[in-house]
Amino acid sequence: MASQDKISVYNLADLKNTSDDAIPNYLNSLRFRQSHRLTDTRLALGYSAFLLAAACFAWDYRFGFEATKPYTAAAVALYTLLNGALTVWLLYVERGTVYVGTSPGGETVRITTGVRKNVPVYEVTVEVTPAKGKGNGKKEVVQVKRAFTEWFDGAGRFVAAPFQGMLAGSFAVVGKADPKRAAAAAGEGKRGEEGPAAAAYTPEMLEMLAKADVSVVGSAAEEVTGSEAAGKKGGKRRKA
Repeated sequence: MASQDKISVYNLADLKNTSDDAIPNYLNSLRFRQSHRLTDTRLALGYSAFLLAAACFAWDYRFGFEATKPYTAAAVALYTLLNGALTVWLLYVERGTVYVGTSPGGETVRITTGVRKNVPVYEVTVEVTPAKGKGNGKKEVVQVKRAFTEWFDGAGRFVAAPFQGMLAGSFAVVGKADPKRAAAAAGEGKRGEEGPAAAAYTPEMLEMLAKADVSVVGSAAEEVTGSEAAGKKGGKRRKA
């Protein structure tokens, strides 16, 4: 069933953010246990910098600049460190992570997403670390690249079923938790034909997308594989 909320199909930031927001909702409904450690750390760094700046303003307003110069200098240095730590955290620790949690089977799951500017392809990378005492302890990494048209209709409405099917059919850790959706996705894949996912976008749409003033940071995509483009009317799928 399609969401009643509409977004611009030419805005990659909206397409990515809407898709990102749907991942925790789906996995948590499958009894995955989400970890908020990354988000909590980012918020702590950000709010600490904000509170420091607010305190600096307050004591400067109350006591004057001359009386508080040593404290202001220390606050500026600390503020710089906090913002530097936040930047490092975002670039090298979070790295586009939208979900971290534990599957019903005990595996640790980390999901990162990204898009390349002006390329309407959603890149999803899932890292799975086996539970302690299970498997060989080696991390498994799987990446999938799919066109946004598979779960957004022509009006810009998000359609949950094909998006969830993409996750369940592409990643074993999700498919084990939702076998019906994984089986349906596998059946759909056998009936479909593989081809470039961006083929569902007309030249006119791609031209408008290229001119759109959006800024999206993501990983570079070489090509789209294993995608079956969706039709634009009523959310129905068609062969690319």
